[in-house]
Formats: sequence, C-alpha cells, structure tokens
Amino acid sequence: MQSAKPVSRLSAALPFLFVFLWSTGFIGAKFGLPYAEPLTFLLTRYLLVLGLMIPLVLLTRAPWPGDVRQVMHIGVTGLLVHAVYLGGVFMAIKNGLPAGVTALVVGMQPLLTACGVGLLLGEQVSPRQWLGLVLGFVGVSLVVANKLGDVPLAAMLLPAIAALLGITLGTLYQKRFCPRFDLRTGSVIQFLPTAVVTAMVASATESMLIDWTPQFVFALLWLVLVLSVGAISL
Repeated sequence: MQSAKPVSRLSAALPFLFVFLWSTGFIGAKFGLPYAEPLTFLLTRYLLVLGLMIPLVLLTRAPWPGDVRQVMHIGVTGLLVHAVYLGGVFMAIKNGLPAGVTALVVGMQPLLTACGVGLLLGEQVSPRQWLGLVLGFVGVSLVVANKLGDVPLAAMLLPAIAALLGITLGTLYQKRFCPRFDLRTGSVIQFLPTAVVTAMVASATESMLIDWTPQFVFALLWLVLVLSVGAISL
C-alpha cells in the first residue's frame, strides 16, 4: 500500500511537468528561429522525430491502427496539431510577436476547446465556461495591445490565431474521430503527412537555408528530444 503513494504523486505531477515542458517550446522557437526560417526549422524537427520514432516503433512492435479510416483521422489530427499549430506559432515568433504573447494567445486553447465541445460535439457548455472564454479573450487583447502598442499586428498576430484554431480543431477532431491510439505509431502517422506538407510549403516560400550554430542545434535537439519524443513518454 505504501508504494502506491509515490506512484500516485508521480501521476499527479505529470500534467504539471507536461505543461512546463510545453511552455519551453516557445523559448526553443525563439532561440532557434534567428538561424532558420520557421517552416525549414519545423521540417528539420519533423524529420528528426521520424528518424527516432520509426526505429522505436519497429523495435517495440507497437500496434498500428486497425483500418485505413483510423489512419486518415490520425493523419488529419497531425496536420492540425503540428502543421497548423506549430507552423503558426513559429511564424508568429519569427514575424516579431514575443514568445510570451504567443504563448498567451494559444494558451486560450483549453477554453476555446471547452466551448467547441458544446458547439461541435453536442456536449453541454456551462455559463461559467462561456464567461471564462470571454474574459480570457479580453485579457489577451489587453496584454497584446499593451505589449505591442502601435506595431502592425496582422503579420504577427494572425499566425498565432491560426495556431490557436489549429490546436483547438485538432483536439476536437481527435476527440471525435480517433480518441485512442498508440502514441508511438500515432506519432509516425501524424508527422509523416505533416513533414510532406511542410516541405512543400517551405520549398515554395523559404530559402530552406540553416545556420548550424550551437544555439540552433541546442534548440533543435531540445524541441525534438524533450518535447516531441519526451512528451510521448509522459
């Protein structure tokens, strides 16, 4: 009975650890983006994640989804959560939106998702949740206005809003169509189409050049090993 307490405490701490690690992604983006364009940076990250996850899947014989429709649903979730969300975050920071403000904007996702559950999935949304959403948007607007003053917002803020919508729709889509799947094979299914789409857009819009400084390498490895791969182990 005594051994159950440390396990339960560890389980209770995991969500806080996940949130902490998730928040460092904005810092990693800020440190790495001076040396690579946003989509090129992300494409490199996706390819490294796939290079690590595919051997892991093969070595552990992780189960694959049972039908093609499930594979497609997981892939769509990946495009929304990785291509749209991460692409929007990295582009917003690259365009000059402070990492903290970007995190604040996309941090509205839990409230927006809670309200989206009611609108799209038919689940009940309480007045308190609607009030929280409204107050949250007001708070974000005040912070953004105070931080940026007269700086033109479109190029910076629109990618962050796209990221917020991407992570929200991705969460709702996964909840509706593929709520359960093995995270090892699921990650491969998600990152493959994301890498393809990102490569297509990056090749058309960016130079795809990288300055391999120690700072960029550290930021890249942090995002790959600690966030993309490490989060799966949590």
